[in-house]
Amino acid sequence: MATNLPIRRVVLYKHGVGYFERRGGVKGSDALHLDFKARDMNDVLKSLTVLDLSGGSVSAVSYDSTKPLEQLLAEATIRIPEDGSLTALLGQIKGARVRARVGGGQVEGAIIGLESLAVAAGETSVVRPFLTLLAGGSLRTFDVLEITELEFLDEAVRKDLEFYLATVLSSYKKDSKRMSILTTGDGERELFVSYVIEAPVWKTSYRILLDEGEPPLLQGWALVDNTGDEDWVDVELALVAGLPVSFVHDLYSPRYMKRPVVEVRTEAAAAPVIPEEAFAADMAMLQESAAQEMVAPAPAMAAPGRARGLLRGKAELGGPASSGGPRLRDVLEQSHKVTTLTKEVGDLFEYGVDRPVTVHRNQSALVPILHKPFEGRRVLLYNRETRAKNPMACIELKNTTGLTLEGGPVTVTEDERYVGEAMLDTMKPNDTRFVPYAVELGCVVSVEDKTKDGPGFRTVMRRGTLFVDFYVMRHTRYVVRNKSQRAQVLYVEHPRMGWELVGDTPEPAETTDDFWRFKQTLAPEAQVEFEVSERGHANRTYAILDTGGPDEVAFFLSQRYVDENMARALRELIALREKVATLKRDEQKLDAERAQLFKDQERIRSNIESLKSGASQRELAERFVAKLNEQEDRLEAIGRELERLAKERQAVQDELNRRVETLSYSTEA
Repeated sequence: MATNLPIRRVVLYKHGVGYFERRGGVKGSDALHLDFKARDMNDVLKSLTVLDLSGGSVSAVSYDSTKPLEQLLAEATIRIPEDGSLTALLGQIKGARVRARVGGGQVEGAIIGLESLAVAAGETSVVRPFLTLLAGGSLRTFDVLEITELEFLDEAVRKDLEFYLATVLSSYKKDSKRMSILTTGDGERELFVSYVIEAPVWKTSYRILLDEGEPPLLQGWALVDNTGDEDWVDVELALVAGLPVSFVHDLYSPRYMKRPVVEVRTEAAAAPVIPEEAFAADMAMLQESAAQEMVAPAPAMAAPGRARGLLRGKAELGGPASSGGPRLRDVLEQSHKVTTLTKEVGDLFEYGVDRPVTVHRNQSALVPILHKPFEGRRVLLYNRETRAKNPMACIELKNTTGLTLEGGPVTVTEDERYVGEAMLDTMKPNDTRFVPYAVELGCVVSVEDKTKDGPGFRTVMRRGTLFVDFYVMRHTRYVVRNKSQRAQVLYVEHPRMGWELVGDTPEPAETTDDFWRFKQTLAPEAQVEFEVSERGHANRTYAILDTGGPDEVAFFLSQRYVDENMARALRELIALREKVATLKRDEQKLDAERAQLFKDQERIRSNIESLKSGASQRELAERFVAKLNEQEDRLEAIGRELERLAKERQAVQDELNRRVETLSYSTEA
């Protein structure tokens, strides 16, 4: 007997699951049936709790196998075709005991078989089925069409037939699995069932009403979806914000362990082994072992804490203002007297609905959860990355509703007219956020940036390398022009990059992870200018032997990288470096001259060898020899000069290296 267990309570979560409670009556040892989608079976098996609230007990919970329908039907002992179902059934259960009602009497017996016989019908004959029973030691045949009732007396046959019919019935619902709860007890009792299954995430949307001279009004709606196969009729609904841990674990699919295969051995049978009896036993050890083997019933899972919210009346956002008639704000306050009852559940936040909610299958619903004024005002927020020329019109919203506001879209009306939309992040009580909903074209902002290197604040000289940490100065000038006819409050978001504010920069009104917010009050049709000065850190490395000379040393002095004493030492190093360079250039000139002399000598010797005998030839040869002698004298002088220059250059280089290695300097402003 199937007993209905209607859904009484639904709790929807933000991470994609729903908690469902069912309550219903049970009588005696009735079995209660619940149908679930196959994909939900893992969650149901993981979270199912069944309680008999009236003193009875739950003996077992059974559920459909994972086997496909064709395989289940193939395993059944009975098969009933689409046509001739009765005669096919009776033909399969020969020997089964039945009680048949024929006419006004009853007869009990075992089924012998079924046969078709021709029966005269006027001038023709009709073939009709006849059932033969063994009743009281005699065979009796009955026309099947005259049997008005047939009761199966064999329990096994009846169960096989019920299994077959239940399996076929479950096939009509594709992807549906049946769970049966078997109970034991006396009389009528109340049964409680709860479980967690996958459910659509509930969503929120908000309406903000702005009216001149009155506090802004916030209205919140929850959007819930019933995608199941069952209506939610007058259920207690709760909505939970937060992210509890949840996962899918496969409990539904059968698991098999691979076992070793032991081959059959053809050897003589072994006698059983009988362990010897111990002389004494450690009773404490035995008691502990026995206690570990006992399995106590697990306590039932407690149902989640109940919190009821308040929902009274229906609400809808009004249209633009019309002449005469009540204001939209007044109508909303009269028709939406929502007093939401909420509850903190650990790190979660629960909205409850105070009256029963009905959501039919495959339908969704808007449920009002909030209707309260809040502390806030209309302001402007400028961020150059968002929009370069204009700020955004925002609501500076402080959550004074006392509730945790889930994130969702916001529709804003001002003076009963739609003015824009925004997205609201999750807000805890007393949190303050800017909610931008429109571009403020009546305000124009221009920005000018200037960046330059500032003085050094830390310098270290070590092994010929100058390490300098210096300041970088950035000046950002904002020019804001309010073209509207009303005064406005502007917040300028200036990016933070790990720098510090310096100079005459105004103190920021707020500081976030990425921005400073500077507040400016704008008079009607007025212009405001202000500058943000920042100081950051940078560093450079200079190789002293590669510096650009006195001009670079002068730069070091001007930037306060070094003092006068260090500058003097650097100039001396530069002078030594220049002297080394001068000596090297002199050596290169002498090397070039010597190479040219060697080349000329080769030419002269070639000419001497080509001369012939004669007075004129002899005179020319003497000239060539004299020239060679002169060049040899110069080559000897060049050699001596190169040797001297090399020694002097090496001495200066050694002095330069010594000074570079020993020069040390450190300062910090």
